[in-house]
Amino acid sequence: MTKRVGLEGSFAVSEAVRMADVDVLSAYPITPQTHIVERLSEMVADGDLDAEFICVESEHSAMSACVGASAAGARVFTCTAGQGLELMHEVLYIPSSMRLPVVAVVANRALSSPLSVWGDHSDAMAVRDIGWVQIFAENVQQAYDLTLCAYRIAEDKDVLFPAMVHLDGFHLSHVIEPVILPDQRQVDDFIPEFEYPFALNPDKPVSMGCYGPPYIYTEAKKSQNVAFESSRKIVSKAWGEFEGIFERSYLPVESYRTEDADVILLVMGSFAETAMLAIDRMRKEGKKVGLARLRLWRPFPFDEIRKAVKGAKLLVVLDRCISFGYGGPVCSELRSAFYREKNRPDIVSFIGGLGGRDITIDQYEYMIKRGKEISENGSEEEFEMIGVRQ
Repeated sequence: MTKRVGLEGSFAVSEAVRMADVDVLSAYPITPQTHIVERLSEMVADGDLDAEFICVESEHSAMSACVGASAAGARVFTCTAGQGLELMHEVLYIPSSMRLPVVAVVANRALSSPLSVWGDHSDAMAVRDIGWVQIFAENVQQAYDLTLCAYRIAEDKDVLFPAMVHLDGFHLSHVIEPVILPDQRQVDDFIPEFEYPFALNPDKPVSMGCYGPPYIYTEAKKSQNVAFESSRKIVSKAWGEFEGIFERSYLPVESYRTEDADVILLVMGSFAETAMLAIDRMRKEGKKVGLARLRLWRPFPFDEIRKAVKGAKLLVVLDRCISFGYGGPVCSELRSAFYREKNRPDIVSFIGGLGGRDITIDQYEYMIKRGKEISENGSEEEFEMIGVRQ
């Protein structure tokens, strides 16, 4: 039977990993991810999860252990945040290139310096080109659901790419919210028993990740990209299967009150729920505004985002990361996605919420109003920062 319980975001992720019945866990503690790994360690020690928990000396080693375990055919999990994700960075390219369905959860955290343990999307943007399926959660229920979905997607034999679930550090990882936990049989139906088709076998030795001279490297990357692009349809298929079992739906791009909107605000992650309140308030004032939430970050949902904002005159994009000397990375990708569209909206860039700073309802309203001013009159700046003291 399903049950509704109050769970911290980190513990909800741990519960999803337990119910997915992983074989190997390897992680190193770092704020604000530590509660995930602590809870999983307790589950293994108490016999609630039959898995091998590998204690390592760094995040680099954690991902290396996951690569080896996955290549041997195990269902694996790791998690990290911020600087830990960056220490892991070198190894992140390996499971995507070797088609190993590792699952990782990242409690997104600002990168140094100055030192910050609080959340923004600078760590997520630093790994956007590693070849992993990447999904953003908005609340604790989604953190649980999307962790399950990550296994269903990654282990599909038409995918076999690693998957990463992003949840905002502290805003989700340490917040207690009501979560609907399904029956174990439902989870088992959704995530079938895993059999990696290319598992290492000492009786049939093979080499993996071999040296690739110039005459083959380009072809290998071309093949990898074609396969990764093809995984997009499997993501949508998996979410459709999830809805059929659990009665909660997910889409690559999700819209809120955009039906007749002239102006659409686009955000990612937990800040979307506060943005909804701003949209509701402006709608009560008769303003035609809406909200788009980018759920699937990689592979990038080009068609879905174009359909989601079709008919809008203005797209206001909030980035929670700054690409130094350039601007907002999400906004830059949105501008690229619409470059060839004949009836594309104006796209205005804002950056805010850095280092865990909140964005208020009033500030979302300001972004929409200021975005309209920039669209009509232009601006000397490529982007504006929200909530910064001058």
